[in-house]
Amino acid sequence: MNIQCLKCKGRGYCGRDFCPIFTKARSMFKVKETLNKEEFFGSSPAPFVGRYGYPNINVGILSPTEQTEDAWEYDAPQFWSEHNYQIPELVDLRSALINSRFKINIKNRSKFLEISQEVGMASKPVDIEIKLKKKPSFRMNFEAHVAPMGPNATLEKAEITENPKISQKVNKVVADTDLKANPAIIYLYKSGFDENFLSEILSIGTLGVKTDRKLVPTRWSITATDDAIAKHLLARIRQYNQIDYTSYFGGYLGNYYLILFFPGAWSYELFETYAGKSVWHNSNNIDFMRDYEFYKGRKEYAENCGGGYYAARLPVCEKLEKLKKQGIVLCLRFITGEYSVPLGVWVVREATRKALKNKPIHFADKDLMLNYARLLIKKKFGVNLDIILKQSIILKEMKEQRKLNEF
Repeated sequence: MNIQCLKCKGRGYCGRDFCPIFTKARSMFKVKETLNKEEFFGSSPAPFVGRYGYPNINVGILSPTEQTEDAWEYDAPQFWSEHNYQIPELVDLRSALINSRFKINIKNRSKFLEISQEVGMASKPVDIEIKLKKKPSFRMNFEAHVAPMGPNATLEKAEITENPKISQKVNKVVADTDLKANPAIIYLYKSGFDENFLSEILSIGTLGVKTDRKLVPTRWSITATDDAIAKHLLARIRQYNQIDYTSYFGGYLGNYYLILFFPGAWSYELFETYAGKSVWHNSNNIDFMRDYEFYKGRKEYAENCGGGYYAARLPVCEKLEKLKKQGIVLCLRFITGEYSVPLGVWVVREATRKALKNKPIHFADKDLMLNYARLLIKKKFGVNLDIILKQSIILKEMKEQRKLNEF
């Protein structure tokens, strides 16, 4: 906690609409009494694979401290978005999850890992008995890439008390030790499994050729899954006719997206702009980061925007696949003070999806669409969009690229 927070005590000196300290305190009081024990019985909705100390990492079984019929709700990003869960609700849900963890090498196997794998592969939360080495103390764990969770605790004993319900299709790809991980992910994606589930079964080392199977930190598996699905979709998208000038706008949890489609061969550029004060940006100035790709895609990781680059690109590709079109995509993210607590890269994915579900606006040419974008962003965020547009690589490429009919 910084000095400003000590002086403020929730009175809004930072300029945020929402105080993360109060949110954490409220969640602590709600779950404090349920933490006063070393043994739990509940339904685990998901595993979690850490990254610190790689290749010797912590693997955790996430479970609420009490039995509940709605344990699936603790790990359901698409459901949260569809039902417009807000930050206090999400923090309350996730703060009740104990990360009962053990340390293991990414290539090794153990009974605890087998239990984690069954939890990850199951179609619904698995009833499980947990015994910890000592009582957990309340702590919220926040990261930019993964959904928050409650305290970490060292696992002493774990036992599944029911037969996990695992889809035959999941069993099929897990049993096929000659099937590479990417084709397995695509097969399950086409069968209706969402990216949250797919990243979890990738993380717990159940996919891929037998000799290559290993644990993948959850943070990495999320981006790997987003990337694999988007590349699969792009193989078809690149064959489609070009889209018209079209824009979409919308958002979720203080993350807003203006997505501009231009006719042309596939390319994609993401700007992440910090508009006003937030947990990410303690200034009223406008700052941004950018990554991009042209028709053939990227070879290196998008270092500037990180996982958000891939998380936003996936819904864009899903939309183009649905429209059976390809195009040049300028994706503009505006992070506002509403986004007061980091909740994970799933917010990026779902905010982009929400924007793309809104009614589009069509334009006759590029200038009309860009003028609309300038007016909209000035009105919504007080931002001079030209500061960003002048830095756009794909707009520069569009301006300088000569067309066939010019020869």
